[in-house]
Amino acid sequence: MSLSSPDSPAVRLCNVRLDRGGRTVLGDIDLSVPRGSITAVLGPSGSGKSTLLAALTGELAPAAGRVEVFGQVVPHGTRALLEMRKGIGVLLQGNGLLTDLTVGDNVALPLCTHTRLAPALIQRLVALKLNAVGLRSAADAWPRELSGGMARRVALARALALDPPLMIYDEPLTGLDPIASGVIMSLIQRLNDTLGLTSIIVSHHVHETLPIADHAVVIANGGIVFSGTPQALQASTDPLLVQFLRGDPDGPIAFDAAPRSEAA
Repeated sequence: MSLSSPDSPAVRLCNVRLDRGGRTVLGDIDLSVPRGSITAVLGPSGSGKSTLLAALTGELAPAAGRVEVFGQVVPHGTRALLEMRKGIGVLLQGNGLLTDLTVGDNVALPLCTHTRLAPALIQRLVALKLNAVGLRSAADAWPRELSGGMARRVALARALALDPPLMIYDEPLTGLDPIASGVIMSLIQRLNDTLGLTSIIVSHHVHETLPIADHAVVIANGGIVFSGTPQALQASTDPLLVQFLRGDPDGPIAFDAAPRSEAA
């Protein structure tokens, strides 16, 4: 993936409209994600966060507008899209570990699939990635033997296998207890800083995500309702934002609306 100018945003969405099932989920989306930053994309369930993620990875083509990653429009041809995705690491909320492979083999999978590196070098790289998430000794374990937090860290090591400059975290705290959640968020921040990554965290866990974020975006009612610093978000008196941050059942965000055709 070409990284274009170092001053240009890592991700840019220009006047994007995203449809699913013939229905507009998000409209008039303008968003820039600075290189090296951690951007939190927040919003209640059903607000369109997963739809936005699908647009960033090329799974969903925009009905209007343009989605760029490192200065290149996200392609739709299979070969070009696969090449672009090598530069994007995605941590799935369900981890996506293959249960018939060991931890080490799970982490090695992207390297075996997309490179022609010698097996000995792949093993060294796997050890490095597992060490980066604090699990080097777990290479021979099976996914079923891992706690929820450990499985999440293995999935993170696999997402980092190809050294992607952009990481996308899809609800990284789902199903984790408070201690495991703290470990994961601390790890995301440390990896972003030490590896020089750009990270986008798609989440509804506001209070766990904002402390490590440089920029916050809130999605609700079919569009972006806030874009700015975490401090500005927490200081806002906008009734919609106050409702979201407090988790109030009543307010401008209609939780009793008909469900959208996406999970988050």
